Amino acid sequence: MATSTHPAPNQESHRKAGPTSGSGVNFGRVLKSEWIKVTTVPSTVILIASTVVVMVGLAALFAWALSITQQDLGSSGAPEGGTGGPPAGFDPASQAWGVPASGLIFGQLLIASLAVVLIASEWATGMIRSTMVAVPKRSPALLAKNAIIAIIAFVVGSVSAFLSYLVAQPILAGEDLDFAITTEGVLPSILNSGSYLAFIAIISMGIGTLLRNTAGGVVTAVALFFVVPEIIVNLLSGLADWIPDAARFLPTNAGEQLIAISTEGDALTQLQGGLVMGAWALVLLVISLIVTKKRDV
Repeated sequence: MATSTHPAPNQESHRKAGPTSGSGVNFGRVLKSEWIKVTTVPSTVILIASTVVVMVGLAALFAWALSITQQDLGSSGAPEGGTGGPPAGFDPASQAWGVPASGLIFGQLLIASLAVVLIASEWATGMIRSTMVAVPKRSPALLAKNAIIAIIAFVVGSVSAFLSYLVAQPILAGEDLDFAITTEGVLPSILNSGSYLAFIAIISMGIGTLLRNTAGGVVTAVALFFVVPEIIVNLLSGLADWIPDAARFLPTNAGEQLIAISTEGDALTQLQGGLVMGAWALVLLVISLIVTKKRDV
């Protein structure tokens, strides 16, 4: 009696499916997954949009304040440096060049907080376990997170600076303080505003990765970017001559030179400021990669 044999159902379906070419984990797919994580959370998108709006608004307020100051200087009111008048030696024309980047003091706070939250919250919620199971080598996942937040920060910084320039020019034009975007150093400053926030984001994500705690990471980032420079400049600079020189290499102090239109002779240049911030970001990124590979999740 003849019997016919048929392939098992799973074998038949496997043959029809064919080889699974292109499957597996690669950096492009990890990058896409991290992008989805960020852009599908409404609170994150709203925070990023709010950052742009507030940065542009602060720039507009700064431009308005410069226009008022210019009016005071041209009036017969209080003398320069007198009570109620502008400070001695204050030049609105030179200060106007810094209007496009004037909102960064607020932008860096939100970007730093966002970067810390994006990485530290995964440890707090346990989501990091799923991430590391999907990407067992761990390094691609962390690099993808840093790449996404750096790209977002760069776009936020450069777009906000450009919009700030456009919004501020009509305000400054009333007192002849406006300037062309082709003025030497203006366009690089606008673009470097994005680079500044990108470095801030990577540094902050490194801090969040090392501490694995949202509150602790945010406090540490705020202390590094805001508190430490103020303490060194205002309280410790008189103790030794080397302290003010060393303070130039703090990330935000170096970043101020990165976005500057022009620099003083004894200060870091724009390139040097960018290299210092880049060094901070690179060192913290490398340390966070090493620690993430060695520690349990």
